[in-house]
Amino acid sequence: MGYKAQIHFELEGCYRIGSHCEQQLDFSKINQCLYELDIEGEIVSEYWQNQWEYVSLFNGQTPLKEAYNLQQIITTLPRLFQQIYGKNYQIETLIQPVVWSGDQGKLITGSSQIFASEIRAVHIPNAVQLNVSVLDKRGKNLIAEKGFGEHLQDSFLRTSLACCLLYLPEEAAFERLALKSRYGLAQELCSPVDISGGHQGSVALYKQLGKHNQNMGEEPLLYDSQNNVLSVQQNWQKTARIEHRLGAASIYYNPFINVLYGLLNILDTVKAYEQSTPLFIDDFTPTPLPSSLYTDNNCEFLGALDLFKASTWFSDSINLVEEKMATKPDGSLKLGDQIKKAILKQYQINFLTSNANDLTQ
Repeated sequence: MGYKAQIHFELEGCYRIGSHCEQQLDFSKINQCLYELDIEGEIVSEYWQNQWEYVSLFNGQTPLKEAYNLQQIITTLPRLFQQIYGKNYQIETLIQPVVWSGDQGKLITGSSQIFASEIRAVHIPNAVQLNVSVLDKRGKNLIAEKGFGEHLQDSFLRTSLACCLLYLPEEAAFERLALKSRYGLAQELCSPVDISGGHQGSVALYKQLGKHNQNMGEEPLLYDSQNNVLSVQQNWQKTARIEHRLGAASIYYNPFINVLYGLLNILDTVKAYEQSTPLFIDDFTPTPLPSSLYTDNNCEFLGALDLFKASTWFSDSINLVEEKMATKPDGSLKLGDQIKKAILKQYQINFLTSNANDLTQ
């Protein structure tokens, strides 16, 4: 259709290192390994003690290559940490929705940076984030165009509930959603609600301003003799994007399926954009994400599994693409139905068996 989807991941995780060792990890060594493995991303330190974040690099990689990069991180990072620092350090790599008692501390009331002398356990939530933008035939970022970013944000909001199984693939992911309210960590795990999201995360549209109310797309123009930036220009049109910030870090998170989920939302938005479909936000009802993979005993609140089973948007969207692209339909189960069936099959016998990565094919 002449459009180019740009999809990038961010993944948070933690590590534990033997109590006898005071050495911190040197991420530059890890990042050199990632470069040698042709993984277009880097590991940086995050806010909490021993927390790290994988950040995708903007190298023009395809969505498929981006999914492959993240899959490599999930499967190889534990080995790389151990390989670089040796068995003596007893390094444990944690790609989990919640790292229980991962840090200690309590913020002073009214502060987001200064900790009080009182000590308590902080359970660290780890997210996986999907960043999305779309280029037109001229290479122009459509997120910056009037209406397109809002349409794409609306599409993600409307599909996120039924498809939450894709980005919340294990029961512990739902514990992550409840950390603030259940364990009194609202202050320690705070984020500006009006900018970056609510108590469960967000589907955020960033244009001129980012999630901390900072200017987006600032590019240095002039430096002094000490290499300090003296002046900048703001090119927010280049960096404008949707951030789907609801997912939980997990070894069961499937980057390929989640890239597919992102592409289907982009496809719906492109169609609406080309047809100049008006955006109706008044009929959208905010709904909390489920509290479990499973429906409660009274069947009052559906779990993620039953929500995904009941919805047809994901499979129907893939089926429609197949109908338009396939030259010889053979009458077998349609591709979207096959993929949906394969996703659900993982949960039928034992929850997430050792075959959890079969869908990478």
